[in-house]
Amino acid sequence: MSGSRLLLSSTMNSSVRFSASSGGSPGGGRGTEDGAARSPMLELSNAMVRLYKDVFGRGPTKARASFAGPDTLVVVLEDSMTVAERNLAAMGEHARLRDSRLFFQYAVEDEFRAVVERILGRRTVAFVSGMDTREDVAVELFTLEPEAEPRHIEPAQADADGNGDLSR
Repeated sequence: MSGSRLLLSSTMNSSVRFSASSGGSPGGGRGTEDGAARSPMLELSNAMVRLYKDVFGRGPTKARASFAGPDTLVVVLEDSMTVAERNLAAMGEHARLRDSRLFFQYAVEDEFRAVVERILGRRTVAFVSGMDTREDVAVELFTLEPEAEPRHIEPAQADADGNGDLSR
């Protein structure tokens, strides 16, 4: 979709709270205005939820971002289908649903990449998007340019109500 841009609604600036869970992976935390550390994985989860809301009109109820190695970022988003998409799934139109969803996800690939690059401070090398339409689970996978010295980032899990499980 070179040269094309979808119009994104103003919810990109909306605030969605999610809580981080423990677990190790490469990267580092950031400070907030009150001096507390902020997880980049939490920021990524929140940003992906907002981007989904802007593109599809509805954000997922759960989002989890984590590293799968030093240069591979995986974002899992659950329960993100719109009413129309759920109806397509109920009619057994999984291929049509997957095709239309992936069309929009790749149409805003630059926005997905920009979010990751801004939060992690690393260039994205590759982007892969996929969806299981039977289970309503989407995955955004990013391959990142290797960094000189790997950092430590905690994975984060979130839901749309701002409830997270800190015990994981």
